[in-house]
Amino acid sequence: MRLLVTGGAGFIGGHLAENFAREGHDVTVLDNLEPYYDRRLKEHNIDVGRTAASESDGSYEFVEGNVTDTSLLDELLTDTDIVYHQAAQAGVRTSVDHPKKVNEYNVVGTVNVLDAARKADVDRVVHASSSSVYGKPEYLPYDEEHPNEPVSPYGASKVAAEQYVRVYNEIYGLPTVSLRYFTVYGPRMRPNMAISNFVSRCLRGKPPVVYGDGTQTRDFTYVADIARVNETLLSTSEADGETLNIGSTDTIDVLTLAETVRDTIDPSLDIQFTDRREGDAEHTHADVSKAQRLLDYAPTRSIREGVDEFIDWYRENRDWYEPLVVNS
Repeated sequence: MRLLVTGGAGFIGGHLAENFAREGHDVTVLDNLEPYYDRRLKEHNIDVGRTAASESDGSYEFVEGNVTDTSLLDELLTDTDIVYHQAAQAGVRTSVDHPKKVNEYNVVGTVNVLDAARKADVDRVVHASSSSVYGKPEYLPYDEEHPNEPVSPYGASKVAAEQYVRVYNEIYGLPTVSLRYFTVYGPRMRPNMAISNFVSRCLRGKPPVVYGDGTQTRDFTYVADIARVNETLLSTSEADGETLNIGSTDTIDVLTLAETVRDTIDPSLDIQFTDRREGDAEHTHADVSKAQRLLDYAPTRSIREGVDEFIDWYRENRDWYEPLVVNS
């Protein structure tokens, strides 16, 4: 199939593009190489995608550009079957500092993708949303009917984008799916994420730093599970028009996560605490029963299993990856 992955040089998008190319699909990646973190990681993701295509019958083309460029989107979507819309201005804390930029990329950019897809009559648009849409929990785990009360501009932008995705399905008949990701982690993850920072500090003999008191809980999702559910959407229409939670169902508080990483690498280290960061949600926990019912989705790793795998990957790739984390 002919696939467009917007944001395909990023963490999740890079894994999707690599997997699709390896499976023999023709993949076009659109990414503006936004310097939210070190550009070298995005360049590495592009190299991985090209290598995957070279080892299969697929193809991989990288296009540097932005989802704010409507002419470019029209051109790229002319011969596209499915769009995986991963492009967004990431970062809850970044959104607090730059709310207008987040709106331009995440909301206006999503409308641009949807409209180009509508005109090109693509088979499906799969939109990457986030657990940040929920914000303040009235109950846990979150199901898809839980009220949306985001606590950051990033979360608000994802709510707005989801609504446009829904409207384009209902009004124009464009097949769409929104996937609400819950804190995705794994190889090549963004260097500024908690797990990568915990691992990096511990391997360098430094105590992991916890923001706040560490009682915040997270539902961490391994990136291979994200890639697998997106691949399912190549061949099924069962979730068209729907919004689905994609999580692990396995929660852990941030302090226990830091201790788990510390105990695996160097149990002699202490834990350090600093001020909590503005805009962070207190708790996330996914009810994935809808995704299980419609897409046969099931997470494959507990957080402890996934962290062990990530630590092994980090050690194998430490020479090039660690400088990115240290400088993030």
